[in-house]
Amino acid sequence: MTTAASGMRDFFVCDILDASPKGDLGTMEHPFFSLSTRPDRTIRHYEHNGTQVTVTPSVRGRATIHDKDILIYCISQLMAAVNAGRTIARKLTLTAHDLLIATRRDTGGDSYTRLRDAFERLAGTRITTNIVTGDQETTSGFGLIEAWEIVRKTRGGRMVSVTVTLSDWLFRAVTGKTVLTLSRDYFTLRKPLERRIYELARKHCGGQREWRISVGTLHAKAGSDAPVRVFRAAVRKMIVGDNLPDYALSEEDGDIIRVSRRRLVEDDVPMPRFDATTIDAARSAAPGWDIYALEAEWRAFWVASGRQKLRAPDKAFLGWLRGRVTR
Repeated sequence: MTTAASGMRDFFVCDILDASPKGDLGTMEHPFFSLSTRPDRTIRHYEHNGTQVTVTPSVRGRATIHDKDILIYCISQLMAAVNAGRTIARKLTLTAHDLLIATRRDTGGDSYTRLRDAFERLAGTRITTNIVTGDQETTSGFGLIEAWEIVRKTRGGRMVSVTVTLSDWLFRAVTGKTVLTLSRDYFTLRKPLERRIYELARKHCGGQREWRISVGTLHAKAGSDAPVRVFRAAVRKMIVGDNLPDYALSEEDGDIIRVSRRRLVEDDVPMPRFDATTIDAARSAAPGWDIYALEAEWRAFWVASGRQKLRAPDKAFLGWLRGRVTR
């Protein structure tokens, strides 16, 4: 079924196994989400380099950085489908259990109740911003998700299948490919500030060797409500704990935090190239998987194993792929 205006299906089914986690650049760059573990009902205003963001929570409180897992899951599924040449839509149908597993959450107890609460905070939190998404700069107001609905329940009332309609603003981030791949270990970070600092490191440091930022600016970009001195102490604890995936933190003179990439790929050593038919063969060998994420995983494996010279990189990749899919 398609819509006359866009030619896209009315809904998208989240059925891609092991899709690579991805976040949109807008919410990675700016403090949309609450870092508090208690309901946050304060209206937040943020401005940086011409970008303005106002976040208005509902009576249930502002959406939290942990609630964002739902958006990451949805964006990941959509981007994997785009990379596979599939048609996507703003309305997604997903299985609650799959979402919990993908975001490394417990699937027992009150996990489904907490998930329902997260949906309500995401739908209730309103954003007004002029951030550009998909090459469009508009000042607009929207919810982080436009709507959600429990489609199917167990006899005990636990959600099984859910539909989620993303805001047009977020959907444009997907169609415009203004997203970044996140470490799968992001979901193991339980402290809200660790998650937020990782997002900023991923956005600003990326694949560079290092990135520097003042504690004052980091405090503002993180969206922390703590006084700067308390925030500084928390970052120092993070430096000692050294738990961030991919990045390490250190402190420099002048109240500066340095973010360093843990592993760098040497630019002067060429990566193996594939024939045009290899990706098609990979899709046939791993139907439903995010092939581009698997390719990136294999390349990382090749680098970690010593960057050995390969006579037939296509065969090496496909052989690794078959083993990866069956594990």
